[in-house]
Amino acid sequence: MADVRGVRDALGARGVRGAAAVLFVTALAVGAAGCSDGDGGPSDAASKAAGVLASATAEAQKKVEEFKAGTDAKSDVRLGDVTKDDGRATVPVTVTNDAPDSKSYLVLVAFKDSGGNRLDTVALNVNDVDGGASKKADARSHRSLDGDITADIVRALRH
Repeated sequence: MADVRGVRDALGARGVRGAAAVLFVTALAVGAAGCSDGDGGPSDAASKAAGVLASATAEAQKKVEEFKAGTDAKSDVRLGDVTKDDGRATVPVTVTNDAPDSKSYLVLVAFKDSGGNRLDTVALNVNDVDGGASKKADARSHRSLDGDITADIVRALRH
């Protein structure tokens, strides 16, 4: 029980809920793929994909936890159209700082398939955006993604 409390203290209530959601989604993804006959079939591929998604989501959550004092800034961020290069999805991100002084932003971008299923999550730092100015950056998936891919802003924090 002490281990669970330690995790909760380290992540906070939101982090624990987020970690639980990732585990739940991972379990669903592996379960939905079916059984494998041991030759690297669908279950193997689903396990690898679920592992990559869980790892990316955990890393993104870790970045969010580092900016606990950040202000919600989702309205300051716009995404362009998703493109692919070598199978990896990339989306241009534009951050507009309406504050009078320079700010930095942490933007979490989710890449989703046509069914709305989250395939990857990327944490993007956009540092030193001058007051009253905009700055552009690119969010790129960690791995190759198949099909029609869309991107959504999961969270954006200004600090």
